[in-house]
Amino acid sequence: MTDTANRLPLIGDRAPEFRALTTNGTINFPEDYKGKWVLFFSHPSDFTPVCTTEFMTLASMQEEFRAMNVELLGLSVDSLYSHIAWIRTIESMKWKGMENVKIDFPVIADLNTKVSTQYGMLQPNVSSTQAVRAVFVIDPEGIIRSIIYYPLTTGRNFNEIRRMILALQKSDQTHCSTPANWQPGDDLIISTPVTAADAESAMNSENDDEYALDWFLRFRKDKE
Repeated sequence: MTDTANRLPLIGDRAPEFRALTTNGTINFPEDYKGKWVLFFSHPSDFTPVCTTEFMTLASMQEEFRAMNVELLGLSVDSLYSHIAWIRTIESMKWKGMENVKIDFPVIADLNTKVSTQYGMLQPNVSSTQAVRAVFVIDPEGIIRSIIYYPLTTGRNFNEIRRMILALQKSDQTHCSTPANWQPGDDLIISTPVTAADAESAMNSENDDEYALDWFLRFRKDKE
């Protein structure tokens, strides 16, 4: 029998459902977040230095994410009381111009590791008691759209995670892809032709907003 205890959900899967106690009360996931994008992330432990810098950064970016219709949801295998004490400490700190941050996004208390196991956040070769730095981006329909893992020693780049969510939203809106290092406002990639006739047409498009480097690599200016 295949061991699926720590199976990692895959991109395109429906996000595993759970009910959990958080610093903002009990949540039913993903039901309570229907219609919202969710940035669901785990951290190894409360009162740890890298995690503290991550929480300060996320708190400072919270309104940016909300403006994108993105809600933040954290998790570690610590207790609710530990979460509360740590958050109160973070909110009194100052670092890199960030001070008096307010952490009002929920943090899941996962002492029994039920949720972290569901999401494959516990990886035994790293630790059996601490979740790694997992990031799940879940869309308004409850579908997992991206998964990113960072090692325990490396703090996450939340500007890149923000950019990636914007790219997903742009692709959903335009049915185009985004090229390397895409930033909002950059040109988009049009889908590749699937017939010889379409390829010929693509190379001779009269649309001023479109251009091609070759038949399989076509761009469209983003005016939206």
